[in-house]
Amino acid sequence: MEPLRFLDTDVGGPPAPGWYPGVVTTACWRQSSRNNRMVYVALVFEGVSAPFDRLVDYFVLEGATPRGIDCGRRRLVELFRACGLAPRAGDEIRPGDLLKLKVEVKIAHEVWKGNTRLQAVAYRPARPLPVKRSRSADVLTVLSMEHQERHGA
Repeated sequence: MEPLRFLDTDVGGPPAPGWYPGVVTTACWRQSSRNNRMVYVALVFEGVSAPFDRLVDYFVLEGATPRGIDCGRRRLVELFRACGLAPRAGDEIRPGDLLKLKVEVKIAHEVWKGNTRLQAVAYRPARPLPVKRSRSADVLTVLSMEHQERHGA
């Protein structure tokens, strides 16, 4: 029997701090340890290997200091906007609206209990994938436009 060996991905650390594309896989209400409402959001990153391909973010909306609640609310609005949603004053907070939406997350490293873990520090809209164009597609577009001009379409 051949011995098993450690892989590069086994001994590597977390991805470098920076922006990473991801998808919201869970977004729901949860209770904090002090029974206060918070929004729980889980994301999966594209192109990042396990175990660092997932991140959980919490938005505490009750029971914290007034400043902490304000920060949590502003971060939540930032996430909604980055996902293409436009919350307005008076709108109900519906975490489920975030499910399956794409977003880019700026991650930083945080040391907690001696372990490095990922921390979300900002959100922005996901960049669209570059459109691959071919010369034949350009020719077809020109021919289609010429056809429309000739036939009054």
